[in-house]
Amino acid sequence: MIAQEDLLRLLPLALDATDLPLPGRVSGKVRDGYDLPEGKRLFITTDRLSAFDRVLGRVPYKGQVLNQLSAWWFEQTSSVVANHLVSLPDPNAAVVVAAQPFPVEVIVRGYITGVTSTALWYRYSLGEREIYGYRFPEGLRKNEALPEPIITPTTKGVGGAHDERLTCAEVVEKGYLDAATWDEVQAAALAIFKRGQEVARRAGLILVDTKYEFGRAPDGRLLLIDEVHTPDSSRFWKAESYAARFAAGEEPENFDKEFIRIAYAEQGYRGDGEPPVMPDALWAAVSQRYIAIYEMLTGQSFVPGAYPIGPRLEANLRAAGYLEEKK
Repeated sequence: MIAQEDLLRLLPLALDATDLPLPGRVSGKVRDGYDLPEGKRLFITTDRLSAFDRVLGRVPYKGQVLNQLSAWWFEQTSSVVANHLVSLPDPNAAVVVAAQPFPVEVIVRGYITGVTSTALWYRYSLGEREIYGYRFPEGLRKNEALPEPIITPTTKGVGGAHDERLTCAEVVEKGYLDAATWDEVQAAALAIFKRGQEVARRAGLILVDTKYEFGRAPDGRLLLIDEVHTPDSSRFWKAESYAARFAAGEEPENFDKEFIRIAYAEQGYRGDGEPPVMPDALWAAVSQRYIAIYEMLTGQSFVPGAYPIGPRLEANLRAAGYLEEKK
């Protein structure tokens, strides 16, 4: 485990943004994308941390963990559905097929939990019983397992807008996707989630819920894109202590970025207005947690890339032929 003092020292060097001499730059909450020849895209996963649909801070090694962990999961799930990954020319970079992304995010939930405004438990705690088109009975407890995983889609918030909740029926009714494509997406999402739960269980973790994004390849194939089963896109709990903690009415041992959401929620912040300033020690703890979950899931030791990232990234992209050599 990387020492806290080393992570605190790296905080100012965490990768906030890139500005590569490549066309088609698009910057999302966490990734910067660029066009490459032959129908490919280059994605750089930065160290930005997003929650409540806002970028809240930067975390050393976070981008590397997300990039490499997603690549590992793409391999684990490739027999379930094809994905967009081509190669990793750098710990923070991925070359992918330039798919046409679908305009909905596919959230799969195995438990009723969460503190964000779109979370099942948050809506349930407000007295709602019809949520995302599903009818929930009285008497459910926070962090309780659902009988079967369910899909709760949302729109993709752009330009700082929050994601908006949809029902599965509304995805087709409102014209986001045609019925056949949506059926294909739902079947793939549930199958990937099942595989993810199996793999997580072997690592001593519970995959609680997750977000998937899908797109269409130029040849018409459905592709899993963006990232998969990372601490950013997924909620994980430690399996060993879950039952006892649930029985005692205690929160599970979360092993993702949920403790960031909880820390902000305890300050009264759920995404609206100016976020409070949090201590550096919190961001160092996030880094340690991301690295730990990478090692637990993959069974591999995390090999930290060199900081600052910019020079290393450009050198690796030049070596891979994606950037011109410096004159």
